[in-house]
Amino acid sequence: MDRRRKRPDSDPGGSAEAEPPADKRPCTADQSTSAAAPVAMAADVVAAAAAAATPEQQQAASDMDTSSSGHAGDGDGDVDGDGDVGGDDGDDGDGGSSYESDGDGSGRAGGGGGKFSRMVAAVEADGAGTDAVLAALTELCEALSFCTEDDGGYIPTEAAAKALVRLAGGGDGGGGGGAVASPDEMLLAVRAITYLCDAMPRAADAVVRHGLLPVLCSRLLAIEYLDVAEQCLQAFEKISRRKPTQCLQAGMITAVLAYIDFFASSIQRVAVSAVANVCKKIPAECSQFVIDSVPMLCNLLQSEDKMVVEKVATCLISIVDSFSGSVELLDQLCHQGVVEKVLPLINTGGITSLSPSTCSNLIGLLAKLACTSLVAVKSLFELNVGSTIRGILVSSDLSHGMPYLPSENQNNQVNEALKLAIQLIPSVARDVEDTHMVLAKEKIIVDEPRFLCQFSRDILPVLIKAVNSGANSYICYGCSSVVNNICYFSKPEMLQDLLKETNISSFLAGLLSRKDHHVLISSLKIIEILMQKLPDAYLGSFIKEGVVYAVEALLMQDDCSKSSPPPSDGTEQSENQPAIRSKPTCFCYAFDSRRSESAETRTCRIGQGNLFNFARHVKTTYFAAEAVNSEMGLTEILQKLKTCCAVLNDSADKSLNQDGLQNEEHLSNILSEVMMELHGGETMTTFEFLESGLVKSLLNYLSNGIYLQVDDNLKDHNDHFYAVLKRFQSFSHICFSRMEQGWGDMLLTLLVRKLQSALTSIDNFPVIMSHNFKPRNNISDIPIRHSTIIPCIRVRFKKDEDETNLSSYDNAVNLEISSSLNSIEQFLWPKVSTSTSEQDTESSPSSVASESKYAEDDPQERDSSPDSSPPSEGITRENQNSPVELYAKKGSSSSAGGQPERNNVIGTDRAVQPKLAFSLKGKELDRSVTLYQSILQYQINEGADVILDTQFWRSVHDVTFRTAANPEKDDCPDSSNAPISTNDSKTGLMWQAVPSFSSLLLGKISCKIDRSSPSYDILFMLKVLEGLNRFSFHLVSNERNHAFAQGRITNLDDLKPSVSSVPLQEFVSAKLTDKLEQQMHDPLVLRSRCLPLWCTELMSTCPFLFSFEARWKYFRLTAFGSSSIQHGHMRDTSGNNVATERSPSFSRKKFKVDRNDILVSAAKVMRSYARSNALLEVAYEEEVGTGLGPTMEFYTLISHEFQKSGLGMWRGELPCEARTDKTHIGPRTVVAPNGLFPRPWSASVECPSEVKNRFHLLGLVLAKAIKDGRILDIPFSKAFYKLILGQELNIYDINSFDPELAMTLMEFKALTCQRKYLESCSTKECQSPSDLSYRGCRIEDLAIDFTVPGYPEYVLSLESSSDNVTAESLEEYVSFVVEATVKNGISRQLEAFKSGFSQVFPLSTLQVFSEDELERLLCGEQDNWDFVKLVDHIKFDHGYTSSSPAVINLLEIIQEFGCHERRAFLQFITGSPRLPPGGLAALNPNLTVVRKVCFPCKATSLVYQFIVTISANIVLYNLLQHSNNDAEDDLPSVMTCANYLKLPAYCSKERMREKLLYAITEGQGSFHLS
Repeated sequence: MDRRRKRPDSDPGGSAEAEPPADKRPCTADQSTSAAAPVAMAADVVAAAAAAATPEQQQAASDMDTSSSGHAGDGDGDVDGDGDVGGDDGDDGDGGSSYESDGDGSGRAGGGGGKFSRMVAAVEADGAGTDAVLAALTELCEALSFCTEDDGGYIPTEAAAKALVRLAGGGDGGGGGGAVASPDEMLLAVRAITYLCDAMPRAADAVVRHGLLPVLCSRLLAIEYLDVAEQCLQAFEKISRRKPTQCLQAGMITAVLAYIDFFASSIQRVAVSAVANVCKKIPAECSQFVIDSVPMLCNLLQSEDKMVVEKVATCLISIVDSFSGSVELLDQLCHQGVVEKVLPLINTGGITSLSPSTCSNLIGLLAKLACTSLVAVKSLFELNVGSTIRGILVSSDLSHGMPYLPSENQNNQVNEALKLAIQLIPSVARDVEDTHMVLAKEKIIVDEPRFLCQFSRDILPVLIKAVNSGANSYICYGCSSVVNNICYFSKPEMLQDLLKETNISSFLAGLLSRKDHHVLISSLKIIEILMQKLPDAYLGSFIKEGVVYAVEALLMQDDCSKSSPPPSDGTEQSENQPAIRSKPTCFCYAFDSRRSESAETRTCRIGQGNLFNFARHVKTTYFAAEAVNSEMGLTEILQKLKTCCAVLNDSADKSLNQDGLQNEEHLSNILSEVMMELHGGETMTTFEFLESGLVKSLLNYLSNGIYLQVDDNLKDHNDHFYAVLKRFQSFSHICFSRMEQGWGDMLLTLLVRKLQSALTSIDNFPVIMSHNFKPRNNISDIPIRHSTIIPCIRVRFKKDEDETNLSSYDNAVNLEISSSLNSIEQFLWPKVSTSTSEQDTESSPSSVASESKYAEDDPQERDSSPDSSPPSEGITRENQNSPVELYAKKGSSSSAGGQPERNNVIGTDRAVQPKLAFSLKGKELDRSVTLYQSILQYQINEGADVILDTQFWRSVHDVTFRTAANPEKDDCPDSSNAPISTNDSKTGLMWQAVPSFSSLLLGKISCKIDRSSPSYDILFMLKVLEGLNRFSFHLVSNERNHAFAQGRITNLDDLKPSVSSVPLQEFVSAKLTDKLEQQMHDPLVLRSRCLPLWCTELMSTCPFLFSFEARWKYFRLTAFGSSSIQHGHMRDTSGNNVATERSPSFSRKKFKVDRNDILVSAAKVMRSYARSNALLEVAYEEEVGTGLGPTMEFYTLISHEFQKSGLGMWRGELPCEARTDKTHIGPRTVVAPNGLFPRPWSASVECPSEVKNRFHLLGLVLAKAIKDGRILDIPFSKAFYKLILGQELNIYDINSFDPELAMTLMEFKALTCQRKYLESCSTKECQSPSDLSYRGCRIEDLAIDFTVPGYPEYVLSLESSSDNVTAESLEEYVSFVVEATVKNGISRQLEAFKSGFSQVFPLSTLQVFSEDELERLLCGEQDNWDFVKLVDHIKFDHGYTSSSPAVINLLEIIQEFGCHERRAFLQFITGSPRLPPGGLAALNPNLTVVRKVCFPCKATSLVYQFIVTISANIVLYNLLQHSNNDAEDDLPSVMTCANYLKLPAYCSKERMREKLLYAITEGQGSFHLS
């Protein structure tokens, strides 16, 4: 075989494919006769250019599809080929004047119809010489390459087809008789045919009629010239689109695949694309043509080219779909090795990474094979398909499954994997037509029990975990069906062995709590099977886990529905009632792999009443004896818990009199006994924990009995406060017991875990997904009439029947779903008010402006103040108001801080009292909740399946309005109740600062969740425990203070506790996190930022329930909008990159800064652009570089500038440095080993304006960095982060930034407590207060003056005449120092910081984070770089692999770096010395290491240059050393915008370390071009 070299114009397979596609390149005779040597040299040049290309250029080149053209989509679909014959014949003439009449078209066609006729005539002329024919073919190819379908009328199609087919090697007879053409003639003839079929898809009919297909097949089956064969493949790809059946019958698949390995990857893609075209619809008579080629297709699945594998997978999927009705054909496919080749591709970690859709379709392919072919079933079992399904279910987020029954074009991997599992283990419920196949599969399982055993071991645990993690009903039904089938076919011994490691009883109890009848039936079937096969093993656990109780509850539900009156027929709610689904979705045929279009119309297998009849059968057959005696449902531990809870409830509200004190001791002992049950020998199940009422009883006890009160009237404030305080202290002492053994053994930890398990078992927070949401233009009437792409709800406002002062308004209006009730009132009041003056007053735009400032965030703003923000007033003053007012005061008080925007809104709303009150279905609506949220919550409370589809948006919702009641009487305070004293003299701690305590005082939390819901009790208790954990250091320190005062501790050194806090991860609910993630992925939520009520309520009240990553996404969504989720530095847990630096939705603002005066430049920049949504990009004066690298360095430089001493901002500066000028050698960095904290400025001295301006600028910089996703390098103290979050500090928080001062103050505090205690003692044996000393020295002898330690100019105001501190004034001195350090002394700086921050976005939105998480958000992470982590998260490319010696040396060097060297390395690579949140894995783009090629240079001396290459906003920060062509003398270089390190292959590790350290040390500080 003469293997001609591939021509440059036909070889698009190289790495540098900047040329036009092969099927559209103009060709010349010179190219067709080019010699081999120049071509080889050109190939080498192309390869060299590719190696030197940037990653972006290489990616762009590799993405070019050589088979594509401007008409790639033409001719798709089923077209009648015979319909165009007449038109083509009509074109086969001299054309006449018809060609001349369209000059515009003829110009595009290269000279008009006459010219085409002339070219075709020259090609088909008999006796013409080779050169003339080549010239004519070349000219024709040139013309056709620029031809469009509109020009097709000028081309003589029949004549051209006949001539070109003849030259291609055939004749009129379809295969012979034509003149023998030269190779170049054949090449150009096939190329012309390709161009012709591309420009005119109808021309494929003509060339097929003239016998082209056998010619092309012969050229491919006996390749004489490689470039001719390549062009034949291009022609087949075009023709197969219109004539798939004819191509298939001509043997195209065999011809195309025969020598496919000889071609480049790009040509292989063309070949498999042609095969995919003919496999779309395979006629039954052509099946053999396909079967014979299946082995070749299967071999191509091992290709390293992803696109080839994807196309081959598409071919096989189409083949299986076409053969699905024939068992024989499917068996032949299995014998050809389809199963063996496809299964490895599905496994996670396969050779080639397929797209999710292709992977789903391949799983569906296996499911269809298993549905019909027994050969496939055996092969899958032998290949251990269970491990593959397990991998799919583990890697996929099951809780994010589809909310609806998917149609065939909505399949995902989980859906297909469950289908496959159900097909392998046949269902017990079988259709008539499936009986034979089911019995055959059953025989396989019975004959080979090892198949079932191995399969069940693989997937049972993950199925149970999926249901327990909160998967939706669709996924639950699939999982329970598989479990049911496994249990049915397993023998008792095997079944017991399979289930010994799983809690099947808890699994079934969770299923029985579902509402879907399909899931309930499936769970009851599993119960029946287990009770039939293993009654003794599971009866006890069914009672203990609540399965028996759930079955009885199900039957009670049936009895209640029978006794209640039947609902109305619903004829009146066709339009004006909410879209509540009365008919649930049928899942009976959801996992049928042979679902037809009529599958949805099949009759549901669950008939009317069958569920309750079957439940009654299960109860009477297996639980009859237990049901007769109700006490049998109570285990011993449950009875004990119920008894203890009853005692707690009966005695919880007794006052603290003499009898009450004994009662408190008794209750404390009972509390200890109850809590110790968590650590007892017998395991307390979740059912026992919930059914006992323990959580409700604990809350009632801790709140002094008001938790179970219906009214809001509190008791005597002083008695109530101290009763709650004493119980809270006792409870915290019990919770912190066993702390010395570590946090894992603390009762606090055990109680949290039990509460989390209980919360997981309760499903009161449904995910509400939009169905087929597509942005469309809608007209919204409220808040203002405008066009929006977000769906609007239709609302009809009806006047209350008893309302006489308002007019009616009967029109249905469109309401934007983000509109608040205030917006509705502003729209409705002028239309219903009878007073003209009131209408004029209402038209004032002030309230509109105040609400629209953060209109989208209204649901979050209404209650964004954290419970950790203590009130500024006494507890009695708060208690005399309603709970809503209490929390509003907490949010608006100056001590809470951090939310000026929200407070302005609240202030405006209160200044203008609401004029209207709204109600939905008789229930008055909360003004802090949007109407959209209220409608959704109503439907949830009604137990309906909320589906946001067309029916929901078309429904009209009736809302009743009336005149709002005058709230003045309700707001009048009770003057008889004076604030109680809660100072440190008695309590030792401002207990209102502890959120757990303040919530218990009220007996409720500020949450809109229904108090009757069991989840409310659990949320309340978790909030109490989280507060205990967060303030554990404060509480334990306070307890030790009292112990020292009472003499139980005598050594001051024992005052500082060693606290083991429970990790925050223990408080995270995986189920709720998954649900929130799914809710935020909904397209409607992404577009509108409108979340269901439970999302905003839980995030406001209990943000600790969600993971940091979920809260980060929630923060980005609610604060900045959906487009910001695509920007930042966090990666999604699913592996998809949520953060993309180059998001098209963000504009960019570029500016220049002065490196030598960075703060002044930053102030100018922030003043101009801080409020802008555009991303900031930096360029330095007299430097060229711009982009991500310089911008990251800009924020790093600002961070370092703010840390310099002499700014008057931070503790740790020398007092004189705040007033020094810049003439000294250089400012030093503030020494703050525990983090930066503002230095105090006396209230009697005006805080310097430059200090306040710097804090204002600092707030702007921090907010903009968070908004743009940038990393700062500034170490704030934990206490400063608390101030940012609006939390109030006290004496114990000083420990986080000045431990020595904190310890001294705490010791002084302990002495004052001891003195107070001794003064209250009446016995003579007590030590006299005057004898107190501090470490053996009298207080007076310490000579402490009344100034803030370290700041002598800050004089404390004191009425005492003494200059020094005495024992009597020590308590006052401590109070003043704490006030100056964390309150008044820093209040002005803090206000300036907050005012700057709030100009960018509301500071209150950050309150979903803890102080540690806020530090992580601002300053990133310092990752622990072990070898495995480095290999996993660093990409090695272009000459390097993970096993290259240079790479191993680099990783070892990085591991050996110290902290300073590692920071320098990161700044050299990324522009920032810190990693983003998530560490190295979250770096975007990934850190990439490539081999650096040394460039030749004639210079003999070393020349160091900084080279910056700018391309597409990418800065190549390239530190390059030219030497004598020796890699040993070259330096590493980087592209900071791409995190791209180019590393020479040094000969030794020592040399690499030397050069790398030199580069990262000397190669920073500028971006210059040389």
